[in-house]
Amino acid sequence: MAQNRAAWIQTAGAQIEVAEAPVWTPDRGEVLVKVHSVSVQPVDWKASARRKRRFVASLQRGSATDSHRTVQIQDYGVFVKSYPFVLGSDVAGEVVEVGDGVANLRKGDRVLGFSKSLGTGNVKHSAFQKLSVLDALLTSPIPDSVSFDEATVLPLALSTAAAGLYQSNHLDLPLPSADSPSSAGKGKVILVYGGSSSVGSAAIQLAAASGVAAVTTCSPANFDLVKSLGAAAAIDYKSDSAVEDAVKAIESAGSEFAGAYDAISEKSTVERCAEIASKAFGGQGKLYVATTLPPPEKLEGGVKAGGVFAIDILSKDDARVAKSVYLDFVPRALANGSLKAKPDPLVVGKGLGKVQEGLNVQKKGVSAKKVVISDIQS
Repeated sequence: MAQNRAAWIQTAGAQIEVAEAPVWTPDRGEVLVKVHSVSVQPVDWKASARRKRRFVASLQRGSATDSHRTVQIQDYGVFVKSYPFVLGSDVAGEVVEVGDGVANLRKGDRVLGFSKSLGTGNVKHSAFQKLSVLDALLTSPIPDSVSFDEATVLPLALSTAAAGLYQSNHLDLPLPSADSPSSAGKGKVILVYGGSSSVGSAAIQLAAASGVAAVTTCSPANFDLVKSLGAAAAIDYKSDSAVEDAVKAIESAGSEFAGAYDAISEKSTVERCAEIASKAFGGQGKLYVATTLPPPEKLEGGVKAGGVFAIDILSKDDARVAKSVYLDFVPRALANGSLKAKPDPLVVGKGLGKVQEGLNVQKKGVSAKKVVISDIQS
C-alpha cells in the first residue's frame, strides 16, 4: 500500500506542515479510506478571547460543536492531547480496507465520511491526510453522479444538523427518509437561522426529509438556494421586520412550532431565535433553540437553549441518529437527488499543501460556499 502523508500541526498556533504519517489499520467497525477531497470548517476566523473563554466553559458542559473544536485546536491547542496533531472532519474518497464487523461498505466504494478525531483524540481518525480511518457508522457510499469535491461539503454539516434535529435532548424530530417522510412530521414547522450556511443547508434538507417545514433566514441573494433545498419560506435576516416576518411565515407553514435551530449562534442570533420561538403561535410551541456554538446561559420568555456536538450522533442513543442518517438516508437520498451537496464547494487548490490556504480563506469569510481542497493524493 502507498505511504501515507498528513497535514501536521507541530505546536499550538503553528502553520500546517505536510510530512509522512503511519499507514493505519482499521479496527472493528472501521474502514480505511484513500482521501480524495476534504473540506475546511468555517469558524477559525471568528475566534476571539471571549469565544475562547466561552468555548473552554462549553467543554466542561459538553456542549461545544465539533466544527468549533476544529478551529480552536489550531489557534489555541484546546482539545489536543499531544502534538503533533492532524485536523479535519470531512472526507470524500475510496475505501481501500474494511475492518471486521462492517456490513454497509465494501472495498472500492466511493464514500463520504465524518472523521471523529476530535472525539477520540486519535490522529488516524483525522481527515487531512492521504489515508484516513473512518467509523463505518459515519460513512456513506456516494453515487458516481456526485463528485468527491461535492461530497466532502456534507459530513460535518449533516452530523451537526442531525445532532440538533433528532437527538431527544434537542428538537427530537422524526428521523429522515429518502423516499417518503414520516407522517409524524406533518404540521410541524421549525426555524433554521442561517439557512445558507453549510449546517443550515443540511438542517433544511433533513427537516424536509422528516416531513417538517423549515422557515429560514439568510441574505436575499441566497433565497433561491434555500428554497431549492426545501425551505418553506426565506426571511431577510437584516430586515427591521425579520422577527415579525419569521413569525408570520412559521404560522403559515405549519400548525405546531417544533423549535429553532441556530446555525450561526452568535449571542444576538440565539436571542432572536428565542424571541421568534416565544411569539410563534402565541408561544405555545416548543420553546427551545439548538445552537452550533455554546448559547447564552439565560434567554427571555422561558426559552431554553443547548449546544450540539456532532459526534454525539454516534455516542448517544445507541447511535440511533448516526445509523439513520449515514446508513439509511444519505446513500438513497444522494442517489435519488433528494439530498443535494450544498453549499457548493469553493476549491482553493490541490493536495495537502493547500490545507493552510484553505484555513486562511475561511478566516476571511465565505458566503454560501464550503472551502474544499481537492486531489489530496497529488
